Amino acid sequence: MDDVRVPPGPGAPHGLRVPAAELVEQFSRSSGPGGQGVNTADSRVQLSLDLGTTTALDPVQRRRVLDRLAERCTGSILTIDASEHRSQWRNRAAARQRLAELLRDAVVPVPPRRATRPTRGSQRRRIVAKRQRSEVKRNRRDPRHE
Repeated sequence: MDDVRVPPGPGAPHGLRVPAAELVEQFSRSSGPGGQGVNTADSRVQLSLDLGTTTALDPVQRRRVLDRLAERCTGSILTIDASEHRSQWRNRAAARQRLAELLRDAVVPVPPRRATRPTRGSQRRRIVAKRQRSEVKRNRRDPRHE
């Protein structure tokens, strides 16, 4: 199959192109539908990409992707399984599509946090709630110990 192309978007203004040579595909028997052919056809696809060495990412993108996809990676290798279709070819296309979506979402920069202050109304409501809670607890006390 061809290279995996990620369309332009935030974090990748020119898009990304993962060369097919950097992708490792493994095939195995898939569970699920397929009738008699399910035991003979290797239709399940495992697509692997080493995020640490791929030429598709620049250093900033690589750091973002490795941080965001750390849970899904083994070391720096991202593996995607696809077995929802009966055809190996369709599963290969589905795995590549899923890889493109994961990369597109992972390269988006985190928007900077803007520091905000609590509004005057929220501060007042907090103080009023604290006073009410204090009053409730004071009313629960035993009057003999005051």
